Amino acid sequence: MAQIKMSKKAASIDMTAMCDVAFLLLTFFILTATAKVPEPVNVDTPSSTVKTKLPDIGLVTITVGKGKDNVFFDIKGRDIRRKTLELMSDKYKVSFTDQEKDQFALMESFGVPIESLSSIIKMKSAERNKVGLQPGVPFDSINNQLKDWIYTARQANIELGNQKDLDFAIKGDAKLEYPKIKKIMDILQDQDINTFDLVTGLRGKDY
Repeated sequence: MAQIKMSKKAASIDMTAMCDVAFLLLTFFILTATAKVPEPVNVDTPSSTVKTKLPDIGLVTITVGKGKDNVFFDIKGRDIRRKTLELMSDKYKVSFTDQEKDQFALMESFGVPIESLSSIIKMKSAERNKVGLQPGVPFDSINNQLKDWIYTARQANIELGNQKDLDFAIKGDAKLEYPKIKKIMDILQDQDINTFDLVTGLRGKDY
């Protein structure tokens, strides 16, 4: 008996719906992701399993690099940043234009004496964040500008009418010697700031 041969047709799958889902997921992740803020100093933070999210506003971060005076200062919150700069301007008799104040409010962390801050503000982000360009905020016994930045940031927060006190965090390199971190802690404690966070890098739990 002769066998009937069935014609073979190439199977096809409509991928339109899957492509739509893929692009929707990609769009979602792009819109919800937080971009890494460029920093003028590379810091390899120590590892930890603690998952504590730092606030997005009202946070002062003091970054300590490996160099001798490699300390950088950052404030989260545009209004607080601008007001802090105005108070420091009055204290050190260093003038800034309104445009420089607005630009400073949008900046990332910085590490220069206030006398050199204007030149850093005028630079583009990629230029001023070149490693080694900024020497650090002075914090020695003769010229302790870091102490004044901390004090004026708290003063600015109060003058702006914020009910919540500023949060403080220290971000240090894992290979730093303890005395340098302790010196930063002492500056905070001298102003009765006894609660602060230590920024670490998240690692998996050990089992």
